[in-house]
Amino acid sequence: MRIRPKSFFALAVLTTVTSFAAAQTLTIAHVNLIDVTDGQVRPDTTVMVEGNRVVSVGPSTAGHPQHGIVVDGRGQYLIPGLWDMHTHVYFDKTAADGTDLVLPLLLVNGVTGVRDMGSELNPVLRAREEIAAHRMAGPRMIVSGPMLDGPKSHYKSAIAIATPEDGRKAVDMLKSRGADFIKIQSGVPREAYFAIADEATKKSIEFEGHVPDAIRASEAVSAGQRSFEHLIGIFEASSPDEDKYLSGKKSPGAFLETYDAVREAAIIQLLAKHGVWQCPTLFWERGQWLVDAIDYTKDPDIGFAARTWVTEQWPATQKSILKSLDTDPLPVREKFVEHELDIIRKLHRAKVPFLAGTDTPAGVDVIPGFSLHLELQRFVAAGFTPLEALQTAALNPAKYYNKLVDYGPVQKGRIADLVLLRANPLDNIANTRTISGVVADGHYMSQADIDQLRGRLRKLAAAK
Repeated sequence: MRIRPKSFFALAVLTTVTSFAAAQTLTIAHVNLIDVTDGQVRPDTTVMVEGNRVVSVGPSTAGHPQHGIVVDGRGQYLIPGLWDMHTHVYFDKTAADGTDLVLPLLLVNGVTGVRDMGSELNPVLRAREEIAAHRMAGPRMIVSGPMLDGPKSHYKSAIAIATPEDGRKAVDMLKSRGADFIKIQSGVPREAYFAIADEATKKSIEFEGHVPDAIRASEAVSAGQRSFEHLIGIFEASSPDEDKYLSGKKSPGAFLETYDAVREAAIIQLLAKHGVWQCPTLFWERGQWLVDAIDYTKDPDIGFAARTWVTEQWPATQKSILKSLDTDPLPVREKFVEHELDIIRKLHRAKVPFLAGTDTPAGVDVIPGFSLHLELQRFVAAGFTPLEALQTAALNPAKYYNKLVDYGPVQKGRIADLVLLRANPLDNIANTRTISGVVADGHYMSQADIDQLRGRLRKLAAAK
């Protein structure tokens, strides 16, 4: 490998806030290029990047021009950059770690884009701007700012909504400040939800997120909610007690006891008909329901989690979750986790579209970047092929944003967000972790850069 100009990411190893002058030219030669639309592998391919765009893709030949940074891709596999479609980069107690730990951890794991589903407004808007201007190392960001939640919300990164007027004002404010979409949380009151939906439609801004406790899934579909997170609403709609759940207590055990296959089939058909996207956060769902059975101290990646997350935040969250699960014994919750995977299989068979998201870093042991690879493995556990799982992070986000002209398959003209792997993820989805290079908005991070930055992030995490 020949490296001529200094890499932006080599500078990012020294500081997360940096700048650079000239656009780069990059050649990745003799690589196995994976087409994420159909799973075809194009061997011995050369991909050339100028600035932040792919300018050519074709067979490698002896006379093929090689310019700028030249990477020998022999024996390696090239895929589009990955998206984590459910993050909270500047969220509550982890907000202080967003810039120097969360964002770089996403990058070194091949995550070149995120949909941020709830963060403090000023920091997340500033980060989006700084990253776009290449003054900060991080994935490109699509952001909601603070979540819209109920009047008694305990989240700092949320706006308390008590009335329809509160909801409309929040939508107007977020739209005027430049938020990309509106994030709905579980506690939004019923009438306020419909006001938010109406105002978002008037202001031409999408609203996405939880199906609130006071809303039926079918009503959220009719209102135009674009995505459902965590499968919320589907459990309730699959029960004859759906109306009771609008104001009563919910639990995995109750969902299982009243499960109705006919009702489940009806809500799945409705979601498929309207193309309502699902971001199930399967890795976190498993960790949430089985929080007392999973020993996060054994996580091999725990060294990248801030010390305070491990010693303070995670134990407190674990304790809080366990209080809410005291009526459902572990075997019931284990059965519910399997039930969730069965719902995923049925939704997938019905051609309901999916996005990969993790809830990082808000959840227990949901470490930025690393958790996305584990999320893809959970999709495979639910019956997806490795290609279908990969598509939830490498193709479907481009479809979701109607941006296939810019993102998705590695083709001429698209933005150069790329990940170089040492092994084929179509053979084993866990191979998405075998990262040897990352290209984010045209700027290349080599294996040496990644190793150096990972070492720095591990030390930083230990000191937090």
